[in-house]
Amino acid sequence: MEHTRLGYWIKEAGDVTPRPPLAADRDADVLIVGGGYTGLWTAWHAHALAPDARIVVLESEPVCGRGPSGRNGGFCEGMWTSLASMRGRWGDAPALAVGHAAEAAVERIEAFCAAGDDDAWFRRGGYLQISTAPATDGIGQAALAACQELGVADKLRQVPPAEVQAHCASPEFRAGIIEPITATLQPARLALALRRRLLEAGVDIYESSPVRRFREGGDGVEATLASGARVRAPRGVLAIGAAAKAPGAPLRSRLTVASSHIVITEPVPDVIEKIGWTGGEALTDGRSLVHYFRTTPDGRIAFGWGGGRIQMGARLHGRAEVDADVVAAQRRHLLEYFPDLVGRRITDAWGGPIDASPIHLPAVTSLPRSRAWVAAGYTGNGVGPTNMVGRTLASLALDRADDPTRLAFIDPPIPRVPPEPFHWIGGESIRKAIDSKEAAEMENRRPGLIPSAISKVPALLGFHIGR
Repeated sequence: MEHTRLGYWIKEAGDVTPRPPLAADRDADVLIVGGGYTGLWTAWHAHALAPDARIVVLESEPVCGRGPSGRNGGFCEGMWTSLASMRGRWGDAPALAVGHAAEAAVERIEAFCAAGDDDAWFRRGGYLQISTAPATDGIGQAALAACQELGVADKLRQVPPAEVQAHCASPEFRAGIIEPITATLQPARLALALRRRLLEAGVDIYESSPVRRFREGGDGVEATLASGARVRAPRGVLAIGAAAKAPGAPLRSRLTVASSHIVITEPVPDVIEKIGWTGGEALTDGRSLVHYFRTTPDGRIAFGWGGGRIQMGARLHGRAEVDADVVAAQRRHLLEYFPDLVGRRITDAWGGPIDASPIHLPAVTSLPRSRAWVAAGYTGNGVGPTNMVGRTLASLALDRADDPTRLAFIDPPIPRVPPEPFHWIGGESIRKAIDSKEAAEMENRRPGLIPSAISKVPALLGFHIGR
């Protein structure tokens, strides 16, 4: 097994020639810090809205898309499974508006993939949330009820146990719900396709160009690179994911940085055929520390777990990305769900940071002078929503007042997290308690009183964990 920071998707997508770093000062009309999905989609939409605008993207990695955008599970989903949560926080009409905007983003990504020569493996198969224990048999019911009450009943559908088994047979699967619009894709291939087409459109992308200082003033923004070069623009976007949690960063009190890890098998088309998982469905279980899994065109099973350790501050390039203990636990979980994989080889394992929002929803936060915006909080579900948020950021950066700039995820109320090290101590305690509680539930045991009590703390603080 190859266990690395970057992982299978990035390796499979192949090498590209890195762009040179920025070597001299320059001016721009729109400055974007971060070359993941959020930054690249912002550049894509900004170019579409203002083809003559000078757009500069600064990426710290040698190639764009090598952060979480190129390492995630590849679920391109809408946000209908979060409708109940959005409705409770924002109200009926704002929640519906975000739901429709998120669905439109999935359709735009599908059109993007269809229009180019890049094969990003886009495949609509639906998204199944499945209960795997009596304690999670209510999975998705609040979202399902919200869809029915708000007139969008076709967006989610109840799936009884027999139908779940028809989609994918597992001894652990019970009932669930399905969001039909969801697709799977190869996340690193999508990132590279977006990068290539932006370069062809004339957008300036500078890689290996880490920003050491970002300043917002009354006349615009300025980014100073490690090299000393500077970029100035009237407005800017910080699309830096988990780094927005770092000490001194704008969202240090609004995010938790957790880790998620994936293992992927050798091609096992015989197993996939045997269990009937041939429709390309994206699957998750009902746990708060969710397992997520999907297949690939060559018959592999990718199996992820969002139960990795909390990272103090935004310390990356460590256990957030390479964690042998978490990967060992994933092996066990994988075989519990799919016993037919006993004796089959896991070829790759990798991980990455998740910028988890206390409200479990993405957010765009304005900096004090409204010359720049920071977007984060996708909580591991960003493939589709980054396109939606990028459309909003493009309009904000171009000073346009249109429908995307009136969506409810712009400057929403978000509970603050405690300062470090108290945040890390509390977060790890809660994570371990939830893991203990959910492991007991999976084994039909009664959870301990202490883990059960600690697991309730986030809700008491107004935090949302899980769907």
